[in-house]
Amino acid sequence: MRAVTLAGIAALLLLSLAIGTSSVAGAGDAQVCDVDADYFLGVEDYSEAIHRHVEVLRQHPDNALAHYHLGFARGMAGDRTAEIKEYQRAEALGLRSWDLSLNKGLAQLEDGEVDAAVESMRLAVRLGGDHFEAHFELARIDERIGGLAEAEQETLASLLLDPEQPEARNLLGVIYAEQGHTARAYSIWRELVQKLPNYEPALINLSLVDSATVAASGQGPAPDLPTSHQTHQDLEQTTLPLR
Repeated sequence: MRAVTLAGIAALLLLSLAIGTSSVAGAGDAQVCDVDADYFLGVEDYSEAIHRHVEVLRQHPDNALAHYHLGFARGMAGDRTAEIKEYQRAEALGLRSWDLSLNKGLAQLEDGEVDAAVESMRLAVRLGGDHFEAHFELARIDERIGGLAEAEQETLASLLLDPEQPEARNLLGVIYAEQGHTARAYSIWRELVQKLPNYEPALINLSLVDSATVAASGQGPAPDLPTSHQTHQDLEQTTLPLR
């Protein structure tokens, strides 16, 4: 399965096959999807997963969870429009989960529906504010549309939940650089490559912001970032825009 990136075109992340009580059947009963159909989703046989989920929905058209899983499979098979429609059908049937909203937002972003993606990501944060992925993906979109203060806030929220994310730390450096806080950005990237010497996005960003530029700026270092001791829960990556 493709990894989530900081690129303009985002990959999709299926976070749960068993949503359990978050799935709401039309009659109010707990809903489950088909085990065999989900098996093929889990082994990334998306063609067979699509076929199996279509059969499930032919027999049980009100199964919101099956619509969600079918949408994910269609998206991984490259049909972004059908993916979003299935997510919308799942929502219309009463399914509310942070990862459904997250995947819907990622699909909308890849489809060029930026405003809709922002709304979906905000809902993902409201439904799953204790998941670092939701904050991170909202931060990524906020940065893309120029909402740097909001992007900084969401990135820091993500790092509080999982301080060791290199992607989030790199993104925070990009945000600081775009805000004109060059020394802060440089400090973050330098620390990143000290911990992860082969982390290419930070290496690229460091090459774009050299130490002489930082020294000339007269700015202070980056503020302390969250560490694993401060939280309760143990290329296409974003780099500085070339101007």
